[in-house]
Amino acid sequence: MQLPRLPFTPEQASTVSGEVDALYTYLVAITIFFSVLVTVLIFYFAVKYRRRSENELPQPIAGSVKLETMWTVIPFLIAMTIFVWGASLYFTLYRPPKDAIEIYVVGKQWMWKFQHTEGQREINELHVPVGAKVKLTMTTEDVIHSFAVPAFRIRSDVVPGRYTFAWFEATKTGRYHIFCTEFCGTNHSGMTGWVEVMEPTAYQAWLAGGGSDSPAAQGEKLFQSLGCATCHRTDTQGRGPVLTGIFGKPQRVQGGADVVVDEAYLRESITNPAAKVVDGFQPIMPSYQGQVSEEQLLQLIAYIRSLGAPDQGTTMTNAGTGQGEPSTTTGIAPDAQRSNPLGPTSPNQMQGNTPPGGLSPQGRRSGQTGGGTSQTGAGSNQSRGSGNSNR
Repeated sequence: MQLPRLPFTPEQASTVSGEVDALYTYLVAITIFFSVLVTVLIFYFAVKYRRRSENELPQPIAGSVKLETMWTVIPFLIAMTIFVWGASLYFTLYRPPKDAIEIYVVGKQWMWKFQHTEGQREINELHVPVGAKVKLTMTTEDVIHSFAVPAFRIRSDVVPGRYTFAWFEATKTGRYHIFCTEFCGTNHSGMTGWVEVMEPTAYQAWLAGGGSDSPAAQGEKLFQSLGCATCHRTDTQGRGPVLTGIFGKPQRVQGGADVVVDEAYLRESITNPAAKVVDGFQPIMPSYQGQVSEEQLLQLIAYIRSLGAPDQGTTMTNAGTGQGEPSTTTGIAPDAQRSNPLGPTSPNQMQGNTPPGGLSPQGRRSGQTGGGTSQTGAGSNQSRGSGNSNR
């Protein structure tokens, strides 16, 4: 439902802005109606039932079931219309469409940093095409912020240690204000920016203007430099789970619970690997908390998301997913292929056991070898990278 722009409200520039304004118009109309009704009735009853003489005694009133039913049922029905309408709009606003353009957002005192999937980076300015759905994946490096674009009628808190999402579809070209609507320090009022909505052809020309590698490509480089590929292998089962094709699917963790591999789970797997250990693997991956930035975490997640289904000839399942015994095309069980199937490598095993790249298990365990690699694969030094070797 689209309504004309209300007085004293921002411009309507997205597909949901008119719907939000319609709901607020309904709320304001109800408020005005009952405010006027109550005020008029107060004066009417004050006059009609005033005392007319000193000796007048009012007649007792037993009550009215009809009247009491009306003032119970009518407010209830009005409240339910507000609830149903508001819930419907809420699900529209906070369920991003699957075909949306993805942009990563990192809040920091006192700026907004954006990165497009094509690699372009921006600070305090975001370029998007008109008529396209845009999904924002947001986090913050320091305190709580709140990302808001009044013309699009979107607002979402940006919280440390987790990911929040928002989406919009701009309906007209132009420049629209970005605000932080959560007090975040002394320069909170200066944490602003612009959304530049462009015609599709102009947007494609802007994208072609050059940029750095895509987040997925940068995440792959980081994945390799941190040694994650040593344990999270694609050719065979390593010390950590296979990450190919894992995003968006359920994963069995120790304790018997199933978790969906999404952005929040991957982030937790890198920063706090022991929180949810994949069933069948040991909690041998150290934490990357404080050692990779929020932007790097988003890049690692983008890389894992970019991994498609496993190719034939590679390990097809992770250990302990609860879907049968994992196997490989060689017919050898993954546990038998692991250099460390049951627990941390003993000192005797460390001697002379140097994997490709010249990083011994002892060096990886101590964290003193190049790239900060540790004993395990995907994250911590070798295990830290992205999906964590014990997940």
